[in-house]
Amino acid sequence: LRIDGRRATEIRRISCKPSVLSQADGSAYIEQGNTKCLAAVYGPREPRQKSAILHNRANISVGVSFAPFATSERKKWGKSDKRLLEIASFVKQTFEPVIQTSSFPRSQIDIFLQILQFDGGTVQICINATTMALVDAGIPMNDYVCACTAGVIQQVPILAYDDKLMSQDNPVDLNLIEESSNSPEVTVAILAESGKVTLLQSESRLSLKKLQAVAQLAKAGCREICDVMDKALRKNVKDLFGKMEA
Repeated sequence: LRIDGRRATEIRRISCKPSVLSQADGSAYIEQGNTKCLAAVYGPREPRQKSAILHNRANISVGVSFAPFATSERKKWGKSDKRLLEIASFVKQTFEPVIQTSSFPRSQIDIFLQILQFDGGTVQICINATTMALVDAGIPMNDYVCACTAGVIQQVPILAYDDKLMSQDNPVDLNLIEESSNSPEVTVAILAESGKVTLLQSESRLSLKKLQAVAQLAKAGCREICDVMDKALRKNVKDLFGKMEA
């Protein structure tokens, strides 16, 4: 068992709720373990700056912030913080080919993400929260996007690296302590229906065989997470129709 009691292939407890902010066009709140994220989407709307206007499609703007109380040490995160800019870039890269931006030329879609509590898996929770907020905003997408992180906790010789070892030594959905162990990790985002990978991000050096194995674990985690998100979104729509009929 891992440090938080989970099996190697077990994702953290996840709960999510769309439509949590009345002033946003779309919003969502997600908890994955002890990591908590709030997402808000505004638009499509007129760009605030003319330089952001794209004549054939909508421009996507992503902003990421950490609440001062998100980590054990209270810290004020600046907008130019390298880590925040990296996360925003990953989210933008993931959704640009998925959102049907050509339907909204000369407009802008603003995505704001705030980490309220941090315990690992920042990129994955930001992507998952963005998916739910975009769906809540009614912005057309080609498919749901779901993300998960997997890694290697114990180094295993390449020749002994088989499926049995993979399940023991490559945990899925890493928490903060596991991420801080300097072990290799891979974040994968997939399209729920087709399974196509839209993001594969790793700052670690892995052999191709290990990378493929860890990515497969992450993809399996993505599918589990997507099932939870889909149920929450469908329940929200059902509740909205119930209120309209009442």
